[in-house]
Amino acid sequence: MAKICVLGCGMVGSAIIKDLAVQHEIVAMDVNESALQTLSGVNNISPQTLDVRDGQALQDAIAPCDLVINAVPGFLGFSSLRHIITAGKDVVDIAFYPEDALSLDDLARAHNVTAIVDMGVAPGMSNLILGYYDTLMRVEEFKCYVGGLPKVRTWPFSYKAPFSPLDVIEEYTRPARLVEYGHIVQKPALSDREFMEFERVGTLEAFNTDGLRSLLTTMSHIPNMAEKTLRYPGHIELIQALIHCGFFQQTEIDINGKTISPRELTSHLLQQQWRLHPGEQEFTVMHIAISGIENAQHQVVRYDLYDEYDDASQTSSMARTTGYACAAAANLLLSGQYTHQGISPPEYVGKNPACFDYMMNYLQQRSITYRKTESTQ
Repeated sequence: MAKICVLGCGMVGSAIIKDLAVQHEIVAMDVNESALQTLSGVNNISPQTLDVRDGQALQDAIAPCDLVINAVPGFLGFSSLRHIITAGKDVVDIAFYPEDALSLDDLARAHNVTAIVDMGVAPGMSNLILGYYDTLMRVEEFKCYVGGLPKVRTWPFSYKAPFSPLDVIEEYTRPARLVEYGHIVQKPALSDREFMEFERVGTLEAFNTDGLRSLLTTMSHIPNMAEKTLRYPGHIELIQALIHCGFFQQTEIDINGKTISPRELTSHLLQQQWRLHPGEQEFTVMHIAISGIENAQHQVVRYDLYDEYDDASQTSSMARTTGYACAAAANLLLSGQYTHQGISPPEYVGKNPACFDYMMNYLQQRSITYRKTESTQ
């Protein structure tokens, strides 16, 4: 039994904690005491209050641990990862931050640390799958479409966020980087709308977001790559209206002698609009298409995921699909099956067939199924 520190006990962090606590001793850390109270009294879980913004306190808190899970909100993620690495602790990271985790590779190597980053569903499993097939074929194109949505659409957004609204706002405002014909191109987030049909879901709209992240560097030999976010039709116009009116602006403004950040205010208001209520039914849908040349023949490999809220464990689908992927990677590290030192995005893990199979089987055991189809067209 290993001792694991989990930083961040929100919806996804809690799913990771409960999954890993079956086999390991967990120290659950969060600045929010109410989040910790939900874990109090559960076997193998010790709640502990911690503000990760205090770097020294963070390093002291994780000192007794064998492994750290970084599941804090995106705006805290990169600095927390740096402190974890400096403390010499192996880590699995799902914090969605704008900074480039690969910039910490030298630091991780200097401290003999293995850091698996972006290990969620997308980025995460999408990268893992691409990394695996990059060893089998000459990949010419990679496309990923992914989204998490409530089953019941409520006006006006038809959306609920399983994590911080600030992270979603960042996704909607950060320019999207894609690869077209071997060149990195930058497009506005929410651009290039497509309407797509999904079994059990119906019509969704897809739009550009900056989800390729490490793939822009590690898979730069692939000439065409894109990731798009999925929402119910009409969502784009609502978000663009908020952007146009300045609701996501970061620069503080003065109102009657008081300064306020429009983005922080909007995030606070959307916290209530987008909050998933206990037991609320939602789903995660993802479609991955990888095409290229294998054995002198053109091949197309597709993976489709559809996952729903789990009534038995009362766990949201986004928490399951993201959190259990992170938990699987944690067990890979603890078992010694993956030992590559430095920063490892999931595509590095996927290049190891044994690790790829382990990850897929781990999720399958938790009824998270990536359905694979192949064709020559």
